Amino acid sequence: MPGPIFVSRLVRLPLLDSGGHGIGRVDDVVTVPSGSAPARVLGFVASVDRRRIFVNEARVATIDTTGVRLRSGTIDVHPFQQREGEKLAVADVVGTRVGDDYVIDTAIEESPRTGDWFVVAVALGGRSPLRRRRTRVVEWGDVAAHFDVGPEYAEVAELREMHQSDVAERIRSLPPAKRRRLAELMEDDRLADVLEELPEDEQIRMIQGLDLARAAHVLEEMEPDDAADLLGWLPEAERQRLLEAMEPADSTPLRRLLAYGENTAGGLMTPEPVILTGSTTVAEALATVRVPELPAELAAQVFVVEPPTSTPTGRFIGSVPFQRLLREQPGTRLDECAFLDPEPVHPDMPLREVAERLATYDSLAVPVCDPARRLVGAVTVDDVLDHVLPDDWRRHRRRADPVT
Repeated sequence: MPGPIFVSRLVRLPLLDSGGHGIGRVDDVVTVPSGSAPARVLGFVASVDRRRIFVNEARVATIDTTGVRLRSGTIDVHPFQQREGEKLAVADVVGTRVGDDYVIDTAIEESPRTGDWFVVAVALGGRSPLRRRRTRVVEWGDVAAHFDVGPEYAEVAELREMHQSDVAERIRSLPPAKRRRLAELMEDDRLADVLEELPEDEQIRMIQGLDLARAAHVLEEMEPDDAADLLGWLPEAERQRLLEAMEPADSTPLRRLLAYGENTAGGLMTPEPVILTGSTTVAEALATVRVPELPAELAAQVFVVEPPTSTPTGRFIGSVPFQRLLREQPGTRLDECAFLDPEPVHPDMPLREVAERLATYDSLAVPVCDPARRLVGAVTVDDVLDHVLPDDWRRHRRRADPVT
C-alpha cells in the first residue's frame, strides 16, 4: 500500500507467514511518541492461537490489503506486555479528546529512507453546531502534545535517530543508574545494536542488568556471532539460563557457535549469511540483498548451495559477490555464475589463517564448510577485525581529531 495507511484498515487483517499463509490476526499497532516528531511504530499486537503476542516491525516484510506478511515464519510467541512509554494506536490513542474533537483513527507510513514505520497523521471527529458529524485529518505533530510521554522517552527517541556506535558512546558517558534506565526504555532491537558496539565488560554489565526474559529477547535480536561472543563471556550457569529462555530457532545456532573455539573460523562466523539455491536467478538474488535490515558486510556476497538453505546446508556450490551480480543478466541462474574463490575453510581453522585467506583473495567474506562440504556459516572481514583489534579499541576510537 503506497502512502499512509489508516490503522482501522489494518486491525483484524490476517497475519501471514512468509509464504502467505494465515497464522493469526492483527489487533493493534504499538507506537512510541517522541515529542512533535512522528511516533515510531515498534510493531503489532496480534492474536495467534488465542494468544496476544508482539510482532516486531523489523520482522514484517509487507503490509497490504491481503494482510501483514512476515519476512520469515519464526515469531516470538511470548505474551505481549505493554512497556512504559508505549501507546497502542487503537486502545490508547483512538478516543483521546483533542480540543472539541476526538481521535477516531491514526495513519502510519513507511519511511522510504529507513524502511521504518511512523504514525504520521490522525483523523479527528466531533459534532458541528448542527450536530452533524465532521471529520478532518491533521498531522501527528498537531496533536503530539496530547500523547507526551516525558523527557526520558524523548531522549530515547533522540538516540533512536543516531548511529548505534554514537549511542554506545553516549551511554558509556552516563552514570550507571541512568544507563540502566535508558536500557529499560529502549526497544529490544535497538538495544541489541548498541550492545554490539560496547566493550566486553560493559556488554556483560548491561545484559546482567536486565531481567531474564528481556535479556533473552535482546540476545535474539543480536547478530548470532555477536550474541555467541557475549554468551561466551558469561558464567556457564547464566549462559545456560539465557539459552533456555530463548526461542529454539534463535538458541540452536548459538549453541553450535559456542561449541567452536573462540579464535577459530567456527567461533568467528555468522551462521546466517545470505544463502540461496543454484536455481535462484540473479534478479532474485539482488532483491534479497536489497533488504534494508541486512548488514552491509553480509549483503556484499551470496553463497550458493543445494537445498536445504538453512545451516548446515546441502552441498556448497560457490559464492557470488554483489559486484558480479550487477554484471550478470537478470535471468542468469546462480549456479551458472558462482565460483570457488576463496575456497571454503573448515570450522577449526585458526583466526590468523582465516585472516590470511581473506587478504589473499581480497574478499569480504569466506565460506565455512564442514567435512561433508555443507555450508555452516561465513566469516566476514568485520568478524575478523572485531577479534584482531585491541579489546579496548572502542574506548579509544574517538581520540583522533576529525578531519576538517
